[in-house]
Amino acid sequence: MNRKVVYLFFMCAVAILCQRASAQANQPGIFDSQNDIGKVKHKGSGSYDSKTQEYRLSGSGGNVWANHDEFHFVWKRMKGDFILRTNAAFIGKGVEEHRKVGWMVRASLDSNSKHVSAVVHGAGLTSLQYRKATAGVTEEKKFEMTAADVIQLERRGNTYTMSVARKGDLFVSQEITDIDLGDDVYVGLFICAHNANVTENAVFNNVRIVTPAPANLVAYRQYLGSDIEMLDLESQNSKIIYQSPRSLQAPNWMKDGRHLLYNSDGLLYTFDLKANTPTVLNTGSAIHNNNDHVLSFDGKWLAISSSDKSGNSIGWVVPATGGEPRRINDIGPSYMHGWSPDGKYLVFCGSRNKEYDVYRIPVAGGPEVRLTTAPGLDDGPEYSPDGKYIYFNSVRSGLMQVWRMKADGSEQTQLTNDDYNNWFPHVSPDGKWIEYITFLKSEVAPGDHPFYKHVYLRVMPVGGGPSKVVAYLYGGQGTINTPSWSPDSKHLAFVSNTNLLFPIFPIGK
Repeated sequence: MNRKVVYLFFMCAVAILCQRASAQANQPGIFDSQNDIGKVKHKGSGSYDSKTQEYRLSGSGGNVWANHDEFHFVWKRMKGDFILRTNAAFIGKGVEEHRKVGWMVRASLDSNSKHVSAVVHGAGLTSLQYRKATAGVTEEKKFEMTAADVIQLERRGNTYTMSVARKGDLFVSQEITDIDLGDDVYVGLFICAHNANVTENAVFNNVRIVTPAPANLVAYRQYLGSDIEMLDLESQNSKIIYQSPRSLQAPNWMKDGRHLLYNSDGLLYTFDLKANTPTVLNTGSAIHNNNDHVLSFDGKWLAISSSDKSGNSIGWVVPATGGEPRRINDIGPSYMHGWSPDGKYLVFCGSRNKEYDVYRIPVAGGPEVRLTTAPGLDDGPEYSPDGKYIYFNSVRSGLMQVWRMKADGSEQTQLTNDDYNNWFPHVSPDGKWIEYITFLKSEVAPGDHPFYKHVYLRVMPVGGGPSKVVAYLYGGQGTINTPSWSPDSKHLAFVSNTNLLFPIFPIGK
């Protein structure tokens, strides 16, 4: 091969590599591409950090208002219904009080396109803005609250709902109906400087694009895909560590701090947090395991709930490393939830005589003891690390709320009392905090905890007190049915749901 051919071959290879690098730079993270919209004086940009799963946008532009727009847009083409969510913050003091960031849904990339936008301004104004007709005048609905940190925009048909919160608070919402952008739209994050001569910058964490369950989904027969997420409680930023088109449920954090345990399709899996790979855990003849499984405080044993030949969920105990399980009780349904710190007892939710109550049973064998007797569902029992209390959720006061009692069942006391349905209290290993999941009463009956709903993960002091939201997500059944604290009490593992998988995250079968 002569030198000229070698040179041409080399230059072609360089061109291909440059083209690929350019395409990747123009396709940040989960989005398809990015553009400056309208006549923008200073070129904008969007980048994605795969380590932190953080997006940074830079953009100029005069405004997103009136009958045309100028801004930078990082977007993805989508059809059908979706839920968009992020934490957003400007970087630096900025110049204009009406600089803008948020989510946007557009009919086209033309500057005068119809759109719906969930917007937070530099001075804190938070509003749902929209243009109903091409080249029409922009309208808006303002929120009473200002300076939102968490921004969510949901589409259901031609209805768009914007929900916002300051980090730690519950959502408040505004809605518009009958706005037709077409089924095939551009969905993404945007930034506008509100000044043609200025470039502004913003950072976006917890960026999620969710395709929710269709209206005709058959519960417990059809399932959405799953994301296993890891939440840093200090920053309240969450990272997706694994995705699957299957239903993954109820991650326990194992004692070594290096593995999770979850269930899927009747089997249990350990998940290596360093390698991002799952491995089937041997549970012998128990191959119909559900999402009620819990590790002993010393990490050596695992209590599981698995259907027997009659189809009833029954409690079993198996070594945490796997093996043939030993049956704990003979009556079902029984759903295992908590070990006593000394490893001598298990507490579970059992259905007896058409009532669901909290029961205690010796691990070594023996009769079960009923600890709650109030009419209605009592569920999710779990010991505190000092063994003095059992925390559980109960519907006895109307809505589902978090309760606790002494280990012998006495002094049953309600800890939460709000207008939501609160399930599955889990005490942190350091004994200071309780994590629980909250369902909206407008979506879910008090005695139910279904899949595929808008839910919050909240944390409150172990003795009760003000709660704060630490995660906003689409999930429910299987999200945190089991204790999911890291051993150092600094992180939470949980499952969220969507039918949309992204190749930038590890994907399993």
